[in-house]
Amino acid sequence: MRSVGYQPAEAPNVWAVSDGRAGIENQAVGLAEALSRRTPIRLTTKRVELRSPWRWMPPGFVPAPRLALTLGSDPIEPSWPDIFIGCGRASVPFALGIREWSRGKTFVVQLQDPRVNPREFDVVIPPIHDGLEGPNVLPVVGSCHRVTPEKLDEAVLDYPAALEDMAQPRFAVLIGGKSKRQDISAKRAREIADSLAAVQRETGGTLLVTLSRRTGEAARMVFRTFLAPHCAIFYEGEGVNPYFAMLGAADHVFVTADSVNMATEAAATAKPVHILAVDGGAGKLARFHQSLARRGCARPFVGRLEAWSYPPLLETDRAAAAVLTAWSARAKAR
Repeated sequence: MRSVGYQPAEAPNVWAVSDGRAGIENQAVGLAEALSRRTPIRLTTKRVELRSPWRWMPPGFVPAPRLALTLGSDPIEPSWPDIFIGCGRASVPFALGIREWSRGKTFVVQLQDPRVNPREFDVVIPPIHDGLEGPNVLPVVGSCHRVTPEKLDEAVLDYPAALEDMAQPRFAVLIGGKSKRQDISAKRAREIADSLAAVQRETGGTLLVTLSRRTGEAARMVFRTFLAPHCAIFYEGEGVNPYFAMLGAADHVFVTADSVNMATEAAATAKPVHILAVDGGAGKLARFHQSLARRGCARPFVGRLEAWSYPPLLETDRAAAAVLTAWSARAKAR
């Protein structure tokens, strides 16, 4: 879908800047791709990391961050982009600096809560459960991401195995792991494995499972022992990543409660999202899961398989429309 409003003479140059971790980079790239669905852009993905001791400093107090980049980082140098999309702590010093370096040319978008006054950016897009407010703050449910129906269909067709020939119902199982407040113990991993194996036995369906890099070794061993034998796919990081293909082929999606990104991506499919409890306090994530439940996207899994429908969660497209509106308004005013 292309926007019918302001169309620049040349496709805007967009940078997606992060530390390169998949869960962080995909948010920035996902928003950039959503921009490209509305107007042509030229996208550059940049990965940055600060050397010690600058990496330990608060993001708003890093002097000359361009001089503190590690050797493996991408350069942050002219020519400056029309739109800068930053995500994660590592991107914040460059988001703060690029307004000055570009002499105000670059429109700066920061994803997540930057822990800096939002007025330092043109637009801030945090998760709604963070509670950040401001005139230029656009809260979204969960996070920006790269999931679209077209991308999922393509992933299913390109995957080496014929997923659509596997027995239905098909269950995509997205397992995370350790976060600030939560983790998956061996005991909890066994409970998850047993409950999913029971679903597979009762339905005659197909389990498609992927573990995260955050999945601890004790939990990983339990999943290998008690869950993997019941799975058509059990992915731990070797070979072709089945993540998008699994989401595309699945009839239901199971997601551990520690991950905002995976639950948001699952909710974009319009398929029932079952939240698997993990160890530790939910904190702000409880508000996130409540927001998914209010929109009909997700329910806690309590051992009984349910089916329901809802409109897909399209927060990334909503954010992209808002960014283009704000950017084009400023461009026309100049």
